Amino acid sequence: MTKQLMIYENAVPVSADEHRGLSVRQGTSFGFAAALNSVPLVVAEFEKASAEYPIIFAAEGEAMTPALVIGLRADENLCVNADGTWDGDYVPAFLRRYPFVFSGGTEGEPFTLCIDTAFEGVNEDDKGEHLFDSDGNRTQYLNTMLQFASDYQTQHAVTRSFTERLRTLDLLEQATATASLPDGTRLSLGGFQRVSAERLAALGDADVLDLFRSGMLSVIQAHLASLSRLPALLVRAERRANGGQAD
Repeated sequence: MTKQLMIYENAVPVSADEHRGLSVRQGTSFGFAAALNSVPLVVAEFEKASAEYPIIFAAEGEAMTPALVIGLRADENLCVNADGTWDGDYVPAFLRRYPFVFSGGTEGEPFTLCIDTAFEGVNEDDKGEHLFDSDGNRTQYLNTMLQFASDYQTQHAVTRSFTERLRTLDLLEQATATASLPDGTRLSLGGFQRVSAERLAALGDADVLDLFRSGMLSVIQAHLASLSRLPALLVRAERRANGGQAD
């Protein structure tokens, strides 16, 4: 999962003094994510994301993070085409938030909005959206991105509560997925966890009712349904191996 943070090469606090003349042209290129084979996910995204991609759980220290699987090899994103376009209906919020990200927020420290100035769309040539107006006030664009990042951070906290609940109920199990391409290449996806359908079925009525009323049960069901999307990644890998674009 550490590879995901590498899309931020030079994240610095957004400042009117430093960035008054800065603009951002986000466009449609996701080349910055071409080397990601998974992307963090928040619970609010599970329903839409599960219709297209597998959702798994990956350990990050003592925490468990939901992740969208978008590649079967290290450093390969099967959803980013050679021209940088995203091939798929749903783009994860983690990528839509880029080049912005919050920093801080630990031990009472306030969150600070940062921008990756290494992003190719960041410029001082008035291309795209300005961050500040001539008086140094935040533009509507920057306010929108600030709200987006704030909402994402809120959902991150909700997601942390969700994964902690899964661990408390001992619903997660280790899993591995393997597949073979027609040319004999064997692909393996391991080191992740998933919800055990057997353990879920064995829960007591009180726990099941609690999961249902909290909305967590529908999130779990979306995760379990998403695991059937693994063969679609194999199709993408096969097409790329044959020199085609992602499916």
